[in-house]
Amino acid sequence: MNKLHILDLIIIFGYFFFILYIGIKLWRTEQKSDIKSFLLAGRQLTLPSFVATLVSTWYGGILGVGEFSYQYGISNWLVFGIPYYLAAAIFGIFIAKKARSLELYTIPHQLEKAYGKTVSLIGAVFVFIMTVPAAYILMLAVLLKYIFGIPLIWGLITGTVVSTSYVLIGGFRSVIRTDILQFSLMFAGFLILLPVAYFNFGGLSFLQNNLPSNHLIWHGGQGAQYIIVWFFIALGALIEPSFYQRCFAAKTEKVAQRGIFISIAFWIFFDFLTTFTGLYARAILPNLTDPVTSYLALAQKLLPPVFLGLFLTGLLATIMSTIDSYSFLAAMTFGRDFLWRIRNEETSDNIKKYTRLGLILSGILAIVIACFAQSVIRIWKDLGSIGTPALVIPMAVSFFPKLRMEKKFVIVSIIGSALISGIWVFSKSFNSGEYLLGVEPIYPGLGFASLMFIINRAKQRLDEKNAN
Repeated sequence: MNKLHILDLIIIFGYFFFILYIGIKLWRTEQKSDIKSFLLAGRQLTLPSFVATLVSTWYGGILGVGEFSYQYGISNWLVFGIPYYLAAAIFGIFIAKKARSLELYTIPHQLEKAYGKTVSLIGAVFVFIMTVPAAYILMLAVLLKYIFGIPLIWGLITGTVVSTSYVLIGGFRSVIRTDILQFSLMFAGFLILLPVAYFNFGGLSFLQNNLPSNHLIWHGGQGAQYIIVWFFIALGALIEPSFYQRCFAAKTEKVAQRGIFISIAFWIFFDFLTTFTGLYARAILPNLTDPVTSYLALAQKLLPPVFLGLFLTGLLATIMSTIDSYSFLAAMTFGRDFLWRIRNEETSDNIKKYTRLGLILSGILAIVIACFAQSVIRIWKDLGSIGTPALVIPMAVSFFPKLRMEKKFVIVSIIGSALISGIWVFSKSFNSGEYLLGVEPIYPGLGFASLMFIINRAKQRLDEKNAN
């Protein structure tokens, strides 16, 4: 990237200093706070704060979205949009209110309530792995490398330290307060770039004349199985830790449910902005060697100083709002649901300390995974293909006593489906780049989990019949 104007640098560094200031400002408050305050902001999350923190958290993969829309066009909306709107709506209809009414802390906490400690500990391992923000740390490092010209490894380290330090100090309140700012910045960035592209180059006719033919077709040249698999991966919304955390922290059940549906509306609008910005990037800059930098390259070409700084800050905010949230979720899972439970402590005095230790651990693990990762989208897809089959059915039915599975079936379902999907994921490395039997990994895992649920339901009904 060309050297940035001093005004752009002032905006970017001002953003970094401001979010760090928010965390430091909360230091004294959180020193004296209880666990409920540190982990869930005292369960006083209002509707505007709920929406701002959820919308910004669940949209951290901005460079991956740019990469996909540059390569495959409008199908980005179908792959990364519609499946997730539907899954989030299902969560809002059936789970949001129930989750808030239980006044729990985490997904493993619910698993413990429904199935016992063993299932909770197993679930905690999967939730921890799924929330370690490796994909987002990688994106942030790529962005920092592009902006400042630093080596990728230093981008990984710097990004991790900055995006987790204020959470280490202020807990969930730091996440909320910074997300409110970052929510505004993420929309502002694309509301600057997309209109500039439109007024400089034209509308739909320009795109039709300058895009590959597949880019304006719903499937984008992708096969049906590849697109359908994202609808199943999107079921991960039913076990999305950030959804549960926000619902557990919401002031009321109505805030939790309404917040989900309002967030969906914001995601739809933001997907419109990002997808069409990606289309303009492909039409204006058709020969990029690295599609993951498509938004950056377009902004550099079209935006003057100050506006470029605002756009880059918007990208940083979009990614960092997800890193801080997922890092804290991973830390909560490690600290409260794993280490604290393993040690069988009677009081919650050490949970803050364990959570902060978990935050450091998740940051280190994210850097390690990101160092070996080749694609942001591949990280999402692989982790989603393993974690979703493992947890989605046991977690979803745990809120409905009549549908709950028996403990032994849950254990077999979680471990078995994860192993099966994991074998399929790694088979691609040993099978000439193809998955085993040509089947996407999530299908056999979900199939096994569904089979365990069906067998368990049949057994439960037989037991009920014999009892009568």
